[in-house]
Amino acid sequence: MELLNFFFFSSVLFFHYVADSTIIGSCDQCHRAKEFDVTTSRNRNYPDEKDIDIIATYSDASGHIQLARLKMRDLSDSWVWENPSNAKTEQQNYSQGEMESLQTDTRFEDNLKHSADEHNPEEGLARTPHSSSLMTPVKIKRRIMRLERRKARAAELSQQNKETDNRIVSAAIERSKGFDTTITGKYSIWRKEYENPNSDSTVKLMRDQIIMAKAYSNIAKSKNKTALYEALVKHSRDSKLAIGDANSDAELQTGALNWAKAMGHILSVAKDRLYDCILVARKLRVMLQSTENRVNLQKKRSASLIQLAAKTVPRPLHCLPLQLAADYYLQGYHKKENLGKEKIEDPSLFHYAIFSDNVLAASVVVNSTVQNANEPEKHVFHIVTDKLNFPSMRMWFLINPPSKATIEVQNIDDFKWLNSSYCSVLRQLESARIKEYYFKANHPSSLSAGSDNLKYRNPKYLSMLNHLRFYLPEVYPKLNKILFLDDDIVVQKDLAPLWSIDLKGMVIGAVETCKESFHRFDKYLNFSNPLISSNFSPDACGWAFGMNMFDLKEWKKRNITGIYHWWQDLNEDRTLWKLGTLPPGLITFYKLTYPLDRGWHVLGLGYDPALNLTEIENAAVVHYNGNYKPWLNLAVSKYKSFWSKYVMFDNPYLQVCNLSE
Repeated sequence: MELLNFFFFSSVLFFHYVADSTIIGSCDQCHRAKEFDVTTSRNRNYPDEKDIDIIATYSDASGHIQLARLKMRDLSDSWVWENPSNAKTEQQNYSQGEMESLQTDTRFEDNLKHSADEHNPEEGLARTPHSSSLMTPVKIKRRIMRLERRKARAAELSQQNKETDNRIVSAAIERSKGFDTTITGKYSIWRKEYENPNSDSTVKLMRDQIIMAKAYSNIAKSKNKTALYEALVKHSRDSKLAIGDANSDAELQTGALNWAKAMGHILSVAKDRLYDCILVARKLRVMLQSTENRVNLQKKRSASLIQLAAKTVPRPLHCLPLQLAADYYLQGYHKKENLGKEKIEDPSLFHYAIFSDNVLAASVVVNSTVQNANEPEKHVFHIVTDKLNFPSMRMWFLINPPSKATIEVQNIDDFKWLNSSYCSVLRQLESARIKEYYFKANHPSSLSAGSDNLKYRNPKYLSMLNHLRFYLPEVYPKLNKILFLDDDIVVQKDLAPLWSIDLKGMVIGAVETCKESFHRFDKYLNFSNPLISSNFSPDACGWAFGMNMFDLKEWKKRNITGIYHWWQDLNEDRTLWKLGTLPPGLITFYKLTYPLDRGWHVLGLGYDPALNLTEIENAAVVHYNGNYKPWLNLAVSKYKSFWSKYVMFDNPYLQVCNLSE
């Protein structure tokens, strides 16, 4: 091996070594892995040359000067063999070549294109400036591949951008199809009135003009401005006729805008002649007070009509029990006995108590419970009604027996133990004071009494069926547990798991209704009375009747019926609470109530139109408590379907009575 120590040659190699030191260091493993290919290539390019030892100097990361010895065969293809005789010439041309190399990339693409047209890209690259000394065939090939990859990547990104733009445009088009321009236009400050068919600005303007005209006409009359007074009255009348029942500008009569302009002119004249800030403010204040009084009166009238509608039995519901009762006796169903007597008193089954005089409502409760039950043959329904509705109730369930379930229909008048000597509330309901409260015409039950008093004048409070829930152990002496259901509920899930809930020694299981400060004891009881304030907490959480699990064993042990009687006797003058069953229920079961999960019982479908539909759909039982019962025209339309899907509209009796969805 020869050792070349001439200074000029080593300095040239030092320059190339420093330039590519990073590449050599990082690719050391790659070079060793390709040693065979590199050696072969080098031997092929320089077959007559001997391997050369090279000594190079360089600066390491710490700045110290280091020496390195390597073989010629270890150099990568990016190193260029230079003849020492040409070194001086190359050094002189280095500066010019460096500048030209900066322009190589910009001309490279054009040269490549030109070379590609000549079907010899390598030859074209070889002819680029500075390529005679720096561009080797390997470098040319690499640059061609890099350029091809760049073009492919650019094409890919361009295609992705086009696809993304197309998706965005398509999504924007689809979104614009469902965009309600009328709602946006109503609140947009850039809108033009005639472009929005639901605009109500002209209607509001004309109504405001009528109010101001009324104020100015009264002032004009008081100041003997007869002509101005008559003009204001005339324009007010014309504006009222133009508005009519319109709620938007599109509903206004033709020429309404001209009347509004004319009214604006006469109001301008009135303002110039009659305007007195204090006088106008006083007049508007009087008009406001008068309007508030009329609104309050209308609210009371509305409450009265709602209560009246809630108490009134619709004609189809009146027809149904009459048809059923007639056939009950004509077709001999009154002679038939109840089926499944052995199940009626079996404590191992699931027993329900329903106290109702509404045949259709009771049928929905039974149908919805049975249809959602996993084992309907284990469910027993005990229905108690009054003497008037007993034939129709029994007839319905004899001809429409629920699948596999057992039904028992009883008449409350057959409970001989339920009399005024034993039942304090029955004694109170028969008293002259209660009858006077309900039936005396001049009693303060007029519209001025308000909706609260009207609420408690509902006939249901006179029915003993409403109070029978406090005598469950007497009605069902052989049962251990029973689930009480109101007739205005709908069952949506299997209720059998309720019997496996441990009530922890409590008598009743119920869903609590208190939220923040609402539906607590102070809402139902009179805490100004010492008997109430000394025995109960006003912040105690209320709960709801409608779906309640009762432990009849614990009931008897704690003498719950006796507690109920004691408080009912104290409330004979209705000073502790108003009429109803919930207040005495809260008192009787105070600290004896086990709270059930809210998912078992969702309330409010009879008065609150803003309930969460998801909660309603997921509830085990939904309750139409309130005046808007699902069988009335008052019902909230979006809640009615939860009830109506369990009504047998194809039943002949319902069709005869015109009961339809």
